[in-house]
Amino acid sequence: MTLPQIISELLQLLFALAIPSAICTLVLAGLALRQEGLSFQGRFQKWILWSVILLTLPQFLSWFAAQGIVLPPQSAATSSSWVVSMETTFKTFVSDVLLTRLVPVIAAFFILKAAVDGAQGHSPLSSIIAAIFMLSVSSTSQLMQSWNSGSEFATTDMLVSAWNFLAGNILPEAAGLAVVGAILNYVRHKPVAPLVGSALAFLSVSAIWKLVQTMVA
Repeated sequence: MTLPQIISELLQLLFALAIPSAICTLVLAGLALRQEGLSFQGRFQKWILWSVILLTLPQFLSWFAAQGIVLPPQSAATSSSWVVSMETTFKTFVSDVLLTRLVPVIAAFFILKAAVDGAQGHSPLSSIIAAIFMLSVSSTSQLMQSWNSGSEFATTDMLVSAWNFLAGNILPEAAGLAVVGAILNYVRHKPVAPLVGSALAFLSVSAIWKLVQTMVA
């Protein structure tokens, strides 16, 4: 069955804009991270999942093709002028407007919000973490693309790589920051047990996960 040309061109446009769209969802994840703070109520994870799906869209659809589902080709021999124009315009917007100009402004606002929160006696941590995430959107996208295994299971492979990166790189650094916070609280004669417990928990996440896997095996 031959698809109408307009459908084929829309599918071609979808594949061409997958990576820029993933960058947009990462920006939305950063905004959700600021709104939710460190409670992780689900919106941040949702946008991260969409980023993973978009970055592995060809491999994601190849799994359905391997099950016998007939799918249209992911690239056409020729591209219509309107497809090329929309692709170029959207990529230019993401690179020249969103990443270069808008994201740094949003991150700067988060830093301002952190200063205001600190002045009011609230924790500025959520705003600082969100600002760091926003400024690293481009490098995060490149890192996630490097996790693409190219197989039919690239989507789940990328999620596993993200988990390994979180457990092996982010959490140990978070544990170090928790220890620093505990030291500062000790000097200021404030409770240190919660921060020490958090540091131990961050360092034990991988071990606890392996223990759980062993228990249910």
